[in-house]
Amino acid sequence: MCGMPSGETTPAVEYEPDVVRPTKEDEVAALGSELFGGPLGRRALLGTSWWTPVRVVALVALGMFALGMVQKLPCYDSGWFFGASSQYTHACYSDIPHLYQGRGFADGLVPYFDKLPGDMDYLEYPVLTGVFMEVAAWLTPGDGSMQHQEQFYWFVNAGMLMVCAAVIAVCTVRTHRRRPWDGLLVALAPAFALTATINWDLLAVALLAAAMLMWSRGRALAFGVLLGLATAAKFYPFLILGPLLILCWRAGRWRAYGTALGGAVAAWLVVNVPVLLLAPDGWAKFYRFSHDRGVDFGSIFLIVSQRWNIAISPDMANNWAMVLMVLICAGLTALTLTAPRRPRFAQLAFLIIAAFILTNKVYSPQYVLWLVPLAALARPRWRDFLIWQACEVAYFLGIWMYLAYTTSGDAHKGLPTEGYQLAVAVHLLGTLYLCAVVVRDIWLPERDVVRRSGDDDPSGGVLDGAPDVFVLGPAARPEYEEPARFEGPVVEWGADGASPAGRSSL
Repeated sequence: MCGMPSGETTPAVEYEPDVVRPTKEDEVAALGSELFGGPLGRRALLGTSWWTPVRVVALVALGMFALGMVQKLPCYDSGWFFGASSQYTHACYSDIPHLYQGRGFADGLVPYFDKLPGDMDYLEYPVLTGVFMEVAAWLTPGDGSMQHQEQFYWFVNAGMLMVCAAVIAVCTVRTHRRRPWDGLLVALAPAFALTATINWDLLAVALLAAAMLMWSRGRALAFGVLLGLATAAKFYPFLILGPLLILCWRAGRWRAYGTALGGAVAAWLVVNVPVLLLAPDGWAKFYRFSHDRGVDFGSIFLIVSQRWNIAISPDMANNWAMVLMVLICAGLTALTLTAPRRPRFAQLAFLIIAAFILTNKVYSPQYVLWLVPLAALARPRWRDFLIWQACEVAYFLGIWMYLAYTTSGDAHKGLPTEGYQLAVAVHLLGTLYLCAVVVRDIWLPERDVVRRSGDDDPSGGVLDGAPDVFVLGPAARPEYEEPARFEGPVVEWGADGASPAGRSSL
């Protein structure tokens, strides 16, 4: 109007839609958005609003974390202290208050250096997690009743874990530059909120999420350092180095892989070597415990053992788990080297961690946290994600109801063995389902929602858009034509902000 001749309109402005809106490509996301006022508008897309994706997702993640804390309220009042079965019937169990006294923190014992009374001679957690637990103990007042101290210890840990949850949400948002709203999958995941304060797994998950962000930015050394720290907090993160090796082999990115590997090894050694040298028995407890632990809750081995009355020793379970993992790794290697397009890093990272979970001799309910950020990056489709989450929530309720049944004596409150086995099967099938759709996306890249949006491998860093140098199968034949890559269109926005002409269904 001002400064424009009468009768003239503002010329159309070319704008490339850097941000992919899930409400435009996902029917479940579009339907769910109606609860909050409908799909995102032009101002949110252009980033002119204060409510940027990072801020929205972080606030939603913190809100869901707080709801998860509220869900533990029945146990906070009494369940952790006065009733073994009530913490299960209310599904509010947490290791944190129990281990405050059970692992010597209440008595000022130093993890790995001081022996614990009873059968558990040393703390059975990796070093960085032990440091996290010890810092929380320092922040817990030592006066008052033991119940008061344990309550305060849980609150201190919950506050520290809330920071980890925010880090996970923000890193997931920023890993895929054009798909920040996929971070809502993490923020709104019900199993994430329900299991966040059961144990200390969020520390390793946050470090791995930060590592994935660094790799997506091409910072191989920072990725390696963070991955090494994540492995010092929990065993599983180092597994993603395997599929990353195959991806770098296919793309010929050996230098980046070497830098990442060197950074990971160095960071892990910096954390572990001092404790290894000064307290070797305490340091080795985690590895002895993991090896000697018998078949436990949530595993396929438990179903086999219970239903067919087969005694499965720890060594037998370890050997079978190792064989299954080797076979799966061989299959993932073949898939990576023969797929029509090089798989995305997040897809293989999800698959290798899921394989470890499925073949492990124990599945604690908080292990779902390991997969949530990777699932959001590997398969950002709300329908599939929510199907899997429903299965995990069913298992979350199932294990507590089963423990209530086994601890309630003759009252038999809860879920009997057959019902618990069904809950385990639901968890296994839900995870297998999500793995199946990710494998399908790899083999049929035109089905991959991330690549349909115009990206190649936004979490791949130096792998993103890199040409292949080593492939097998049909893709290696001279006459093979690589599947066409969808390129995002240039969109013309009108002066009135209406929907642009010629827009594709992003």
